[in-house]
Amino acid sequence: MKFGQQVGPGMRFAGQDSRPASVRNFLSYSLTRLGVDYVDIYRPARLDRSVPIEDTIGAIKELIDAGYVRYVGLSEVDAETVRRAHAVHPVADLQIEYSLLSRAVEAEVLPALRELGIGLTAYGVLSRGLLSGNWVPGRAADGRNHSPRFLAENASHNLALVEALRRVADAKGCTVAQLAIAWVAAQDPSIVPLVGARTRQRLAEALPALDVELSAGDLEEIEAAVPKGAARGDRYPAAFMSSLGVGN
Repeated sequence: MKFGQQVGPGMRFAGQDSRPASVRNFLSYSLTRLGVDYVDIYRPARLDRSVPIEDTIGAIKELIDAGYVRYVGLSEVDAETVRRAHAVHPVADLQIEYSLLSRAVEAEVLPALRELGIGLTAYGVLSRGLLSGNWVPGRAADGRNHSPRFLAENASHNLALVEALRRVADAKGCTVAQLAIAWVAAQDPSIVPLVGARTRQRLAEALPALDVELSAGDLEEIEAAVPKGAARGDRYPAAFMSSLGVGN
């Protein structure tokens, strides 16, 4: 469960609030709404740069000691923040975007997680549908129309990468989506790909990725098709990029 991200009327983004008093307040309301006595994992949705991470994690630690939370989690933070948080209370998991098109975590974050024994929940493994093998420009009017990665010439370039990946998937006997999911899972046993599916059809397509085994040769072919850093365009609009611990 996440907390701290603020929105105003019209669902306008209004910043973060990870002050200790707010942490306790947010959890109290969540427990009431859910009708439960505790939550398994509690994490700030994004880093609140106005509050030391030690203070935020300290508040979660108090809630753990009181029996209202089981584990500490983090979301979209850099390696230094992970280390600072972990020094206050062991962090169980970091949720962060990781896909063939978003590999910034490989430089510092993933090595830090391995060192500290922290799991990684990888969201965006299909890069919001770009790596699904099904997305085409102009198909839907949604938030992707404001994402640099989906706009104009960026989209054309990125779709060319998808087609290169499709050739590898075809040879492997799986779909582009299955290959992209399997690639994330193959990077480390501690990584759990988070797959979102709006329809049963998409879920049915994603699940066989669990059975896709990638050899060293397969990984080399995937890397050749979609080299690290090959994607064009930020993964979020400019207004949101500053809230991320790592870039693209």
